[in-house]
Amino acid sequence: MEPGAAPSEAGDKGGLRAALGGLTTRGRSFFAAGIAAAVCAYVLGQADLLRVGMLLAVLPLVCVGVLYRTRYRVAGSRRLSPSRVPSGSEARVHLRMDNVSRLPTGLLMLQDHVPYVLGPRPRFVLDRVEAGGRREVSYRVRSDLRGRYPLGPLQLRLSDPFGMCELTRSFSAQDILTVIPRTEPLPPVRLAGATAGYGDGRQRSLSLAGEDDVIPRGYRHGDDLRRVHWRSTARYGELMVRREEQPQRARCTVLLDTRRLAYQGAGPDSAFEWAVSGAASALVHMLERGFAVRLLTDTGSSVPGEGADGFAGSTQESADAAGLMMDTLAVVDHSDGAGLSRAYDVLRSGTEGLLIAFLGDLDEEQTAVAGRMRHRSGAAVAFVLDSSGWLQDGGEPPARVQDRLRQLRESGWTALAVPAGSALPDLWQLAAQQRTESGATQGSAGFSGGWS
Repeated sequence: MEPGAAPSEAGDKGGLRAALGGLTTRGRSFFAAGIAAAVCAYVLGQADLLRVGMLLAVLPLVCVGVLYRTRYRVAGSRRLSPSRVPSGSEARVHLRMDNVSRLPTGLLMLQDHVPYVLGPRPRFVLDRVEAGGRREVSYRVRSDLRGRYPLGPLQLRLSDPFGMCELTRSFSAQDILTVIPRTEPLPPVRLAGATAGYGDGRQRSLSLAGEDDVIPRGYRHGDDLRRVHWRSTARYGELMVRREEQPQRARCTVLLDTRRLAYQGAGPDSAFEWAVSGAASALVHMLERGFAVRLLTDTGSSVPGEGADGFAGSTQESADAAGLMMDTLAVVDHSDGAGLSRAYDVLRSGTEGLLIAFLGDLDEEQTAVAGRMRHRSGAAVAFVLDSSGWLQDGGEPPARVQDRLRQLRESGWTALAVPAGSALPDLWQLAAQQRTESGATQGSAGFSGGWS
């Protein structure tokens, strides 16, 4: 349960039939022994044996009735710390039980449902909880596989003092633990070249030719009255003010190739997982440097969304946009598409900016499509993974991959092969050096003073 949410109350899973089904091995043995003794007593005509048999048979039933009629009012809550964790890192789950009734509870066994990939199912034994009392326990979860994992429901097991019967009562609340890809800090490298209109310190003036060409907007509460544009106010019949010069943020698109046919292998150390982790690292790095960023896949879907330009908005929205993109990468999977044409259509209708691509295996046709993407962006950097080389545990990229890299570079890309086990920070630095050495000033046209 999320912090601050109202606690849920454990309810009975079933009626009396469910209570009878909760008889333990001891309870069933007592009942069977009692029935057998009663039958023997009837056959042999032994009244004392009949009384013993009745006692043995009735005791488990009495325990069932007492436990069934027990109405513990126990409230539980769950808190995740944190609720979004990188793969391979641990999160702690805090459980709190409150006895909201006026009667003390007996011995309670607490159990939380946890997916097997997060670790063993946690179980706790709670001593008697006084009326109005509280107990708090916690456990750790960890996963090397990204994804969204449900935690819960929480279960309580109640038992009688003789161990004849156990009943399970469940809470309804569940929580979601999001395991996001691992990210690596990237070096603050810079590429040559800049164009007016892009950059942290660049500004675009909406008023270029004086008073008559000013672009006004409607008055908002708190605007300085000295900025009122009286001519526009008279024209539109409402109070209008002059626009101030507004900064234009540099834009960056991170393209992730998710085609199933572009990757071989699976698991945390596969080429596809490296590409997902690399895309996450690039997103976080560019957002921290003040870029307006979006995540684009080969299917043409983009995150944070299809707004005016599809990019993350103001600085205040950067944290929310980062969380949304990381949540998307936590569950991204292979697509059944065969090409990159949908992603190209999105880029073709957009504005110029930096393009960072993480690509799988490319054939000649898809290499040509990627080459056309470069002409729709200001600068483009591609990390090309040869998944077959990952299965063979490294080695020099084959001639086919070298040929694809050459075609991308001829199209204006800064393209690098990604061998198995490569570190993205090293490749990031190498990309900056390659671009500087090549002198590709044209490729940095949409770059806000380069990477930073």
